[in-house]
Amino acid sequence: MKGFWSNKWFKFSVVSVLYILLCVVWTGNLWMLLGLPIIYDIYISKLFYKYVWHYNDKLRERSALYNSIWGWVDAILWATVAATLLHLFVFQLYKVPTSSMEKTILIGDYLYVSKVSYGPQVPNTPIAMPFVFNTMPWSDSQKSYSEAIQWDYHRLKGLKRIKRGDVVVFNYPEGDTVLQAKRLYPAPGASYYDALRSYQQSYGEAEGRRRLLEDYNVAAHPVDKRENYIKRCVAIPGDTIAIKGTTLYVNSEQQVTLPEQQYIYFVQSSAPLTQYMMDKVGVREWGGNAPYYYLTMTDEVAAVVEKLPTVLSVLKYNNQEVGLEFFPNSSNYTWTQDNFGPLYIPQKGATIELTTENLPLYRRIIEKYEGHKLEVRDGQIFIDGAESNSYTFAMDYYWMMGDNRHNSADSRFWGFVPEDHIVGKASFIAFSMGEDGIRWNRLFRKIR
Repeated sequence: MKGFWSNKWFKFSVVSVLYILLCVVWTGNLWMLLGLPIIYDIYISKLFYKYVWHYNDKLRERSALYNSIWGWVDAILWATVAATLLHLFVFQLYKVPTSSMEKTILIGDYLYVSKVSYGPQVPNTPIAMPFVFNTMPWSDSQKSYSEAIQWDYHRLKGLKRIKRGDVVVFNYPEGDTVLQAKRLYPAPGASYYDALRSYQQSYGEAEGRRRLLEDYNVAAHPVDKRENYIKRCVAIPGDTIAIKGTTLYVNSEQQVTLPEQQYIYFVQSSAPLTQYMMDKVGVREWGGNAPYYYLTMTDEVAAVVEKLPTVLSVLKYNNQEVGLEFFPNSSNYTWTQDNFGPLYIPQKGATIELTTENLPLYRRIIEKYEGHKLEVRDGQIFIDGAESNSYTFAMDYYWMMGDNRHNSADSRFWGFVPEDHIVGKASFIAFSMGEDGIRWNRLFRKIR
């Protein structure tokens, strides 16, 4: 084998085949064939070295200082390129910032997110600072990328398709427009749409928008630069979902409650509950004052708490309070966090009848995700200037929910997740750090 590899034509052939498989066949981009002449020159003709690069070798021979500096530069460049390619096309680490997926995933878990599982996405914004997300480290507003070049959505072939029950990392759909500090300071990546609804409820449509823009700066991000979220996919394209009294139904079938799935329970106790008791039964989030408390826990833990000698009653919270914060954020729909739907999850190529009644459900898809101009005039719907009473979807969509059902900002609040927002599958916990240090028992635990 060593003899074969010393042959320049053998090396050229092996590298060319690997290049074609990875960069041409996998990406489906024939323009990548232009890389073959470069490979030919590296291994066979060596014209670039002869007329350009050999000067670099001469400088390294003449100057020990230059040789030392070049050694560091060369190592850093190769490490940056390798790390960037791995991050873009193979995997990324994701730190869990909230409790929306407890007890499946805990705050401080670092997850291995496989991009190969569903197929890595070619970046929409290829010009960007490496190892930085959407803003520069020293600024809350300075973008870390350039939009001079914008590529259309293209996903490489993956190992599998998303299925119900997968834990998925994706770009936050409402993260296309976010608030930034001006005179007030919102939470990082605060949704412009949430704030706008709140302002308009308080001050009216026009005045609310004016006051919001007076209080905050507004920033827009392309798809691949929107904040990452992690939730469980509970419905796939073509499904119809409904939630009745906290119970999820998909295609009219009741879904099995996961062992780690949590809800808020109201607990009445004849004596004060203590942190020691909560730690013993495994409750991390709780509050209140005797005799009334709220505890976030699984159904199994709720059954244990109900048997405690001082506990008088345990009642699962069922949110029936209607509000504009719930999707589709329209007064025409009286859905709540725990009583929702039925709602059809769009599938690529599927056509629906479009009316002014169901338009709030799919308007954001038509305008924001699939890029059409939509207007309603005299009760008639116009898409790109043409009157329309139906719509055919150009992408697949998914419905995502957190396992911590009463403490999760998920699809029940902001709607569908388009396929071009999917980042990858959360595969296992690579590292975990809690308040008491490293959680050794969670390392390399598979996420189910």
